[in-house]
Amino acid sequence: MNTVLIIRYGEISLKGKNRHQFENRLLNNMRTALRDLPKRKIQKTYGRIYVEVNGDADSVIERLKKVFGIHSLSLAEPASLDLSQIQETALKQLEKIQTPGTFKVETSRPYKKFPMKSPEVSREVGGYLLEKLPQWKVDVHQPQTVINVEIREEGAFIYSGDIKGLGGLPVGSTGKALLLISGGIDSPVAGWLAMKRGVQPVGLYFHSPPFTSERALDKVKDLGRVLSIYGRQFRLYVNHFTEIQKTIRQECPEEFYVTLMRRMMFRLAEIIAKEEKALALVTGENLGQVASQTLESMAAINEVTKLPVLRPLITMDKLEIIDLARKIGSYEISIRPYEDCCTLFLPRYPAIKPNLAKVQKAEEALDISGLIKESLVKTQVVDIGRMA
Repeated sequence: MNTVLIIRYGEISLKGKNRHQFENRLLNNMRTALRDLPKRKIQKTYGRIYVEVNGDADSVIERLKKVFGIHSLSLAEPASLDLSQIQETALKQLEKIQTPGTFKVETSRPYKKFPMKSPEVSREVGGYLLEKLPQWKVDVHQPQTVINVEIREEGAFIYSGDIKGLGGLPVGSTGKALLLISGGIDSPVAGWLAMKRGVQPVGLYFHSPPFTSERALDKVKDLGRVLSIYGRQFRLYVNHFTEIQKTIRQECPEEFYVTLMRRMMFRLAEIIAKEEKALALVTGENLGQVASQTLESMAAINEVTKLPVLRPLITMDKLEIIDLARKIGSYEISIRPYEDCCTLFLPRYPAIKPNLAKVQKAEEALDISGLIKESLVKTQVVDIGRMA
């Protein structure tokens, strides 16, 4: 067997009888992430996945680090279940490190039929390494290098160091949800966090030409491409929202502009979600951040949909959200100076604690079904990024 990446998963291992469904979804997502690289063997065993690498380890690692469900990765050299083979392979691992220092050998032995216990393997391998490389010293408490030996039924695997993965659950393993995505900082981060819990997001963007430009739409498409890196293809619905916004502005009290606009957005989102067989809505709302994100506002807006609304950012402060946006690669796109429809139609004094009865009364001036029908007719669908 060639050099392999050992793939470990954390939360998936806690699943019961449906564990294989999560494992298979993870395998499919890994294959999708690597599909434009040369073909390679990917092998699943109990609790581990092995990915063969052939001189392209850096590219493979970089892709798989962005696959949800992977807890950690290690670049390992396989060996047969023979002590001398294990010792020689461990020696090659330690020789790769140019500057000698301190080391220790740690052994795990899931394959209990192997005749030596873990401490014995560590002692024999460590002694062999000291004999061959006397410039190295053993330090069992704070070693500079740890040589790991993993004894499994399919063979021994020797490696040094782990690479942290994203954790979470494989995208698509917990269902589909509709993400209300704008060009701002918050909504793509909310989508990313939903993906970490296994959700496959479908995007919905509210476009208001000529008030919002094509560059604003391009910004959202680029954010969709960022999200597709962590999952699969990102489907984006581009809804024509101009007439709805204009009518609200002409017919309704200014203080309720935001609340009424969000209620219309949720109505449209519910219809598109049902078409996509999505089970929930996801938003970038953050409690207390703006007028539409008070508890009273959220209650008034939620009233128009029966779908659950997931708000992954609800308790985070803005700096935490910005830090996460930078981590996932969306921040620089989000701060491009092209505004979306939500920022262009803000009233001077929006209702912070809207009364539901007054909101419903203000809505009587609108032909809700007619506006929604016209808006949906002009809605377009764009598939972005990595193919599923």
